Amino acid sequence: MDIKLKNYSHSIITKMIAFVLVILCFTGAITSFINVIASHNSDFGIVFEESYFLSRSYIEESEELVRSLRVLISEYKNEERILNEETVTEEEMRSEEENLFSDFQFNSRSYNPNASEEENYVRFKELYADKISQRRAQMINHELQTYHQLLQRLEEVEGILYYASDGVNVFTNSPQTEKESFKAFPSYMLFDKQETVVYPLEIKNNEYYRWIRPRTDEFDQKDNVIYIAFTEAFLNQREKEWNQNKGMIQDALYRILGFSLGLMLSFIYLLLIVGRKAFKDEELHINAIDRVYNDINLLLCLGLITLWIGSLQAVVRNLSNFNKIIIPITAFIAVFGLVLVLSLVKHFKNKTILKHTLIYRIFYKLFKFVKGVYDSGSAGVKMVLIVIGYPIIVAATFFIFPVTIGAAAWLTLKRIKEFNAIKEGVEKIKDGDIHHTIAVNGNGEFGKLAANINSITDGLKKAVDNELKSERLKAELITNVSHDTRTPLTSIITYIDLLKKEKDPLKTEEYLEILDQKSQRLKALTDDLFEAAKASSGNIPVNLERIDIVSLITQGLGELNDKIEDLALEFKINQPIDKLYITADGRLLWRAIENLLSNIFKYALKGSRVYVDIEDLGNEIVMVFKNISAYELNISADELMERFKRGDESRSSQGSGLGLSIAKSLIDIQRGRFHIEIDGDLFKAVIYMPKNNNQ
Repeated sequence: MDIKLKNYSHSIITKMIAFVLVILCFTGAITSFINVIASHNSDFGIVFEESYFLSRSYIEESEELVRSLRVLISEYKNEERILNEETVTEEEMRSEEENLFSDFQFNSRSYNPNASEEENYVRFKELYADKISQRRAQMINHELQTYHQLLQRLEEVEGILYYASDGVNVFTNSPQTEKESFKAFPSYMLFDKQETVVYPLEIKNNEYYRWIRPRTDEFDQKDNVIYIAFTEAFLNQREKEWNQNKGMIQDALYRILGFSLGLMLSFIYLLLIVGRKAFKDEELHINAIDRVYNDINLLLCLGLITLWIGSLQAVVRNLSNFNKIIIPITAFIAVFGLVLVLSLVKHFKNKTILKHTLIYRIFYKLFKFVKGVYDSGSAGVKMVLIVIGYPIIVAATFFIFPVTIGAAAWLTLKRIKEFNAIKEGVEKIKDGDIHHTIAVNGNGEFGKLAANINSITDGLKKAVDNELKSERLKAELITNVSHDTRTPLTSIITYIDLLKKEKDPLKTEEYLEILDQKSQRLKALTDDLFEAAKASSGNIPVNLERIDIVSLITQGLGELNDKIEDLALEFKINQPIDKLYITADGRLLWRAIENLLSNIFKYALKGSRVYVDIEDLGNEIVMVFKNISAYELNISADELMERFKRGDESRSSQGSGLGLSIAKSLIDIQRGRFHIEIDGDLFKAVIYMPKNNNQ
């Protein structure tokens, strides 16, 4: 049963039924909608209006009349006032004069650019006096025409009684002008400076009432009044028309909603099954219509829409035969339009919406041909290809000639900018600006040339930076070595002189002890210099072996226990349960660790903790040494790694500034990695060594 239903639901008959439903529902919805627009001025809001007095129609009947009366009593008043130029304001006249002055400034030979604006304005008033008078007369004539048009509209008012006065001028079509006489009618609006009265009171709840009220809130004089009353015959007729219109629009909306629901369901069904024989059918079936290129398809759709709009405009002029003409025209055009749209849907499902276009096919084949020749040829061949190929492209795409010209101009301008950027960049680099980078990207000749030049400048910049750094380090080396050797040498020379003159054996013994300390200090500095030179040159022999790193560190700390206790330091070792082995030279590794520990002993805060963390990272073992510095570390990690750099810039400590540099060099020659980190007063040294997995 399910198989039969599935086959039936995708049969040609079912598709045709869905197709016909789409056409009928679309035609019904469109014609119903246009009927409302053409015959009821798109007044769909009438459906939500509760009564005639709460309707838009009632306010529209009053708004134009109130506006006309207000303009008459507030602005124009009478014809004599207009002729006396009292309605033309100084600002309006000044604006007209400014427009004429602009014309004088740009078009008149009498304008003197070297003179002041005041002088030119005086000259302008003399030469343009007639034009200014003509413009004033035109404005007065326009005001007079507007005044008579308002009077004409008032004369055409029927079924509404009105009275408007500013205390002198009166505009009315009612024999009774007292306020109370207007209240005798079934609906009225009374506006003056003191009060606003409307009846029925529900009018004030009309959302469109604001259209009227703001126009009468501010009168120029206290005597300004506007009274409007609607006769019973007028209201009965308008209310009857309003009820009829509301009923017709309600029926039209129901039809539109019903047709729209049917259109949506049938159209979605068509979208799902078009091109397929079953929902799970992966093959998309193409027919003759689908072979039409998609861009041509879109042009045909636009043509059908244009044809339908043109037909609609012609039919609207003859509302008596509207439905008899528009329904068959809409249905006829919708049939062809739906066929074209379903064809586009098939290509969208097939992911060929762009590829199946005439423009794509032309440009794709042309691009493949040109690219093949372009990629295989030299720069000369490419230039010849461009010179020959461009006119052909222009001729082949004459229907989009402006686009072709624009694309060529854009590409040419882009290449010129790239060439100029390379040219200017080479000039700057030649003049010594080795930090300049040529901003040309891409894989073309210019892009590759710019990349090569940038590579050269990068290498040159690195060489210069290295040279500058080397010179700086040399200067610092000389300065620091001189300082660090001069201090013990000066002490040795001083105490030797004292020793020569000293007769007291106790003093002599004291001086000899100091000389021994200073000579040992000088020897240690010399040894550090020698070891640093050997480590950085890589001439130290390396004997790699399997080492238990935890045992190495714990034994070493045991040997240094006296030093640790003197400084009241507490070492905390965090290590895995299993033994960890690394590949390293035990002597060189301990020398590097010993340098780190020596650095800790010199600079760590007394009585603080020192943490040693050992962790297995898989292919590497990491050792992290952390301590709190007794000195403020106002130096970066990179600077601290340089030779002769110390944590205390005063150089008051006993270090040489070579320990960290030597440690890094010793770790590097063992194929490890070493770096330091500084976070406030926290000093952290990290060593990575290759793990030894051999049993």
